[in-house]
Amino acid sequence: MQTLAMVAGIACIFIVLLDAFQTIILPRRAIGRVRLTRLFYIFTWPPWVFLANRLPQPRKRETAFSYYGPLSLILLLVVWAALILLGFGLLFYSLDKPMYDLRQRTGFWSDLYISGTAIFTLGPTDAGPLTGIARWIMVVEAGTGFGFLAVIMGYFPVLYGAFSRREVSISLLDARAGSPPTASELLRRHAHPDAAEALSILLTEWERWSAELLESHISFPLLCYFRSQHTNQSWISALTCILDTSALLIAGVQGHEARQAQLTFAMARHAMVDLSQVLTKNLATGFSDRLPPERYNQLYASLCQAGVSMCRDGSSEQRLRELRRLYEPYAETLSRYFCMPLPPWIPEVARKDNWLTVAKLREKAEESNASPSLIAGEGHTHPVAMLHEEHEDF
Repeated sequence: MQTLAMVAGIACIFIVLLDAFQTIILPRRAIGRVRLTRLFYIFTWPPWVFLANRLPQPRKRETAFSYYGPLSLILLLVVWAALILLGFGLLFYSLDKPMYDLRQRTGFWSDLYISGTAIFTLGPTDAGPLTGIARWIMVVEAGTGFGFLAVIMGYFPVLYGAFSRREVSISLLDARAGSPPTASELLRRHAHPDAAEALSILLTEWERWSAELLESHISFPLLCYFRSQHTNQSWISALTCILDTSALLIAGVQGHEARQAQLTFAMARHAMVDLSQVLTKNLATGFSDRLPPERYNQLYASLCQAGVSMCRDGSSEQRLRELRRLYEPYAETLSRYFCMPLPPWIPEVARKDNWLTVAKLREKAEESNASPSLIAGEGHTHPVAMLHEEHEDF
């Protein structure tokens, strides 16, 4: 019995330290499908989704989902610490009572108490080791617990730094593609004559963003559970919007931005596919078509009306459909798993964006030389007040 307890204790400690190393410290994809972190998220995420979906209001549901990411990181740390405590408790138990206990407690529970006081460096006076090996095990546990917590908590700023960098670009996309971001809005807002270079720069930035997303979220998959600040924003919707836009440019536009779109599409699809394979088991099936023929016709009509130069030969729709098949199943899989809806191709609900307000204010500023009456204080609302009044949460 003592031998079995020793083997189980050593295995428990080794598994926890290896899992924590692969999850937090190792800057690459963790190997092995049976891992503590993977099992933790498998058994905790579905119940959380079930309970969150029972909430009646969408804003409250999104708030509940937003709690899971940070809370799961804390709970995972608790699970690791508890298993280390259990592992050293089994080691003490395997030594066949090498402890004294002033309260005359005996058995495994006393060994667990000694292990807990060692890992949290409490230094109790009512119990302690009697043999040399037990004393050294207690010292090793105290050092392991202290170093383990220090190293893991030291990586918290790294995780939140990666999350912050991800969210900055998502927030910037709002003024360029709407909220939620859509491919039609992104192209429509870059339809003016001088926007070709700006669109290429934007696609270049999102190519790099996709590469950073792949590197950080493969190394730290728990970041995928962290939600964006606003309800209609998410890393999945942003990545899908960029893929939709790149697919449109590749399938129906000739020019510099279309060449950059190929690079951005390749990198963004790489991130989408790899994250889907790491985080989920099977591709989603039975999902509805995001761009049926009638919506496709509406999309091209709206883009042409906005001044976007789109070629529409007989095979343009088929080319777009072939490109969509390369990433939409993976996007739908991630969307269902994380309960983050995919963006439509065309905005479904008209809303007033802040960038339109700014554009109107700029027009008034240009007219102010000819119309002094536009100066604030002469019967007109101050521009800053207008911007504040028209701001809406997403």
